[in-house]
Amino acid sequence: QTGDPERASNMTESFDSKLLNGETYLRASSKKTGRNGFVKNHCLFQQQKCRRSKENRNVGQNAALYNKPFVESFEETPLLVAVLTYMGYGILTLFGYLRDFLRDWNFEKCHVAKERDEQKDFVPLYQDFENFYTRNLYMRIRDNWNRPICSLPGAKMDVMERVTHDYNWTFEHNGKVLKDVINMGSYNYLGFAENSGSCADAAAEVTMKYAMGVSGTRHEMGNLDKHEELEKLVARFLGVESSMVFGMGFATNSMNIPVLTGKGCLILSDELNHASLVLGARLSGSTIRVFKHNNMQSLEKLLRDAIVHGQPKTHRPWKKILILVEGIYSMEGSIVRLPEVIALKKKYKAFLYLDEAHSIGALGPGGRGVVDYFGLDPHDVDIMMGTFTKSFGAAGGYIGGKKELIDYLRTHSHSAVYATSMSPPVAQQTITSMKCIMGEDGTTLGRERLCQLSENTTYFRRRLLEMGFIIYGNNNSPVVPLMLYMPAKIGAFGREMLKRNIGTVVVGFPATPIIESRARFCVSAAHTREMLDTALNAISEVGDLLQLKYSRQARLSNAEINSFSYLDSHQD
Repeated sequence: QTGDPERASNMTESFDSKLLNGETYLRASSKKTGRNGFVKNHCLFQQQKCRRSKENRNVGQNAALYNKPFVESFEETPLLVAVLTYMGYGILTLFGYLRDFLRDWNFEKCHVAKERDEQKDFVPLYQDFENFYTRNLYMRIRDNWNRPICSLPGAKMDVMERVTHDYNWTFEHNGKVLKDVINMGSYNYLGFAENSGSCADAAAEVTMKYAMGVSGTRHEMGNLDKHEELEKLVARFLGVESSMVFGMGFATNSMNIPVLTGKGCLILSDELNHASLVLGARLSGSTIRVFKHNNMQSLEKLLRDAIVHGQPKTHRPWKKILILVEGIYSMEGSIVRLPEVIALKKKYKAFLYLDEAHSIGALGPGGRGVVDYFGLDPHDVDIMMGTFTKSFGAAGGYIGGKKELIDYLRTHSHSAVYATSMSPPVAQQTITSMKCIMGEDGTTLGRERLCQLSENTTYFRRRLLEMGFIIYGNNNSPVVPLMLYMPAKIGAFGREMLKRNIGTVVVGFPATPIIESRARFCVSAAHTREMLDTALNAISEVGDLLQLKYSRQARLSNAEINSFSYLDSHQD
């Protein structure tokens, strides 16, 4: 299942038109099209569950793009739940206006920033209404975020307790620490965020030799041999000609996209792309058009219109068309349909920018990300971007591609010219963990962790589905969103899970659509089966308490679930 150039070269235009005109999914016979144009609970190439009809005759040909079943689940929100969710936000909004009225008349203490009375005739610097959501809705559940931990973010962690005396406006530490909280929220996919072992030892040794900081940019006195060693290793790991590393993952996107495109260029961005991609696109000055998430019909329409109509007013051809996608989308748990994106990119002669922040190290038989996962040729992706902050337990990011591209970035990238170089121990942490994944450390630890992550992901997702929860995303994605929907349940779920010594991340509007609040779990290779079972039992208990088991699919009874868990544990 490694990258096969011959497979990639077979993605010719002979069947692109059929592939990209809505025939990319085998549609279940009774399913309706969802909000993004694809079928909810769809399955790709699983013939026993999908109908065969005249309109899907070319599915056999389309399957040649994929080397494995591609299964993603986005179960529709139950109508009653959606109505109650809107009602909940409506009630909270009404009470927010009431509380603002009480604050204006000094019946309630106001903690928010306000313009001084002597400045009332000036143009306001602070728009009071813009903070309405923050002060009236977010503040009520603010205790679920920014919890300080006082240990490494491994499979278990220690969380410092906080108390508030003003309804979450300020917090104080009470001196207590919650010990051994199971960490289901960190991006520690392969478990390399650790304070012992080969990675920690190598980083400590480099710290003694090079110290912590570099105190210079790559163009001045901050270019170390460790940086060049890491760049050569990353290029070899990705299977590309060259690569360049940066000290910050967010800046890798936001500071380099403006170097690649500019005025007269067109950027086509997935609607769920990360904020760093969005910021980079805006800073570039390029025209930006957004396509529906993972929807190839929407993307092709934008590409076709761009080719036909060209630039607005002048109708000149675009200087460059750049497609921005992610490998794994961190809020949806979905995986980009990369084979089809590459087919479109080739058909319309566009460029492809792939952000593998969450997928590098977490997907593929060799841990090389979504390109490895689909068995594609890395050279079909023009710009390969990723970060070291997740699977590698380090910090920073990289861009890989052709040598001409990397040489251009070395000269023009703001992150290279103006930013301080990556810290030496961070670089060494990345080198050691990457060699471990590649098997160049002389052990099988990297492969074992990749297998363990895959097993944990499959087991965790299956158990949640059996319990009756609605979860989003791809079956192979270690990012597992569990749908909460109602605003009151966001705070309640986070607090109840912490009471049971489980650390979770809860997310609501505006980070998600207003009726799609969720808890997001991140599975790690460091999690043992016992830890996952403890977390799953707590999730099931809280799910019953808060009535979160919304799924209308057939689910197993508690006795059946426990029997499966028993068989799994004994099979291991």
